[in-house]
Amino acid sequence: MPENVFDEAEYQRRTARLEERMAENELDAVIVSNPSNMNYLTGYDGWSFYVHQAVIVTRDREEPIWVGRSQDANGARATTWLSEESIRAYSDDHVHSPYDLHPMDAVAAVLEELDAANGRIGLEMDSYYFTAKAYTRLQHNLPEAEFADTTLLINWTRAKKSERELEYMRQAARISENAMRAGLDAIEAGVPEYEVVAEIYDALVRGTDTYGGDYPSIVPLMPSGDHTGTPHLTWSDRRFENGDPVIIELSGCRNRYHSPLARTAFLGDPPEKLVETSDIVIEGINAAIDRVEPGVTCEEVEAAWRDVITDYGIEKEDRIAYSVGLGYPPDWGEHTASIRPGDETVLEEGMTFHMIPGIWQDDVGFELSETFLVTADGADVLADFPQQLFSVQ
Repeated sequence: MPENVFDEAEYQRRTARLEERMAENELDAVIVSNPSNMNYLTGYDGWSFYVHQAVIVTRDREEPIWVGRSQDANGARATTWLSEESIRAYSDDHVHSPYDLHPMDAVAAVLEELDAANGRIGLEMDSYYFTAKAYTRLQHNLPEAEFADTTLLINWTRAKKSERELEYMRQAARISENAMRAGLDAIEAGVPEYEVVAEIYDALVRGTDTYGGDYPSIVPLMPSGDHTGTPHLTWSDRRFENGDPVIIELSGCRNRYHSPLARTAFLGDPPEKLVETSDIVIEGINAAIDRVEPGVTCEEVEAAWRDVITDYGIEKEDRIAYSVGLGYPPDWGEHTASIRPGDETVLEEGMTFHMIPGIWQDDVGFELSETFLVTADGADVLADFPQQLFSVQ
């Protein structure tokens, strides 16, 4: 594997944990289509998720089986811990096939070989890369199988990070710091938005003096001007003007592990309302971070934030954080625990979250975020970057 991202023993532990959960759920096999979960179990890393691929895990086989396009098989050999016997490729005529072939035909054939075709099979039904056609094709090929929705089975297994995973997230945080500084330094009246993003991308890929960066799961987000009340816009040809607020949300990425970071700037002297909003957000996020410790629930952490904003007459009951770590496009979130009302997930050491309790109003928006680790002593914020409204003069 390139750079020995993780040793084989860690992948084996992950597979064993999954097999334990499969037994608890009376599953004979799981078909994994989420590229983050494929990476987590095998190390597979390639830009091949635009075609169907899968990792198959059964309870009586020590190694998972990777199934993918023939031209990607060498990628599996290069990046996974799997033996040659566990790498299976389907021919290229299965891709956008004019011959009524489909990659799930190959997946079904592997399940038949493993004597799991008549069993209870888990599917990641809500994965971005598992289509309705993939599901109906499996139903056609495996008419005796019982299918179960296991969308988050592996995601929850990933929630507590190993020391090696945390090392990569800390490295990603260093990249995030460099990229955020590059973006803020590039903002100037008359400069087009794309020039600032180019500087951010350069920093994301160059990483640090010691290691480089990978492509993040989400592109840099940078709403500005009248659009800062809308959090998920990107960039354009528009040139910055004095009086513009600018929000930057980005993440460094190291071996597919992320540490997102968001900050807000203003070109010129910021209006009083934006300054007041920034002060509220900073007070609120730190109140929530201070509430973090093992044994506390997600909703209890959110309540600390809401207590602050309520004192200022602001009502907002959206989630303010989500579990984060390993990711592929289009998302770096893990889709499990969220810090919001009603989420009774109990925090445990080793969990990691991106907290982004922004306030977006019709005429102003302010974002500030931190990625943190739950430790025995509370929250460990991974980035070291000033918490403030940045003024660009």
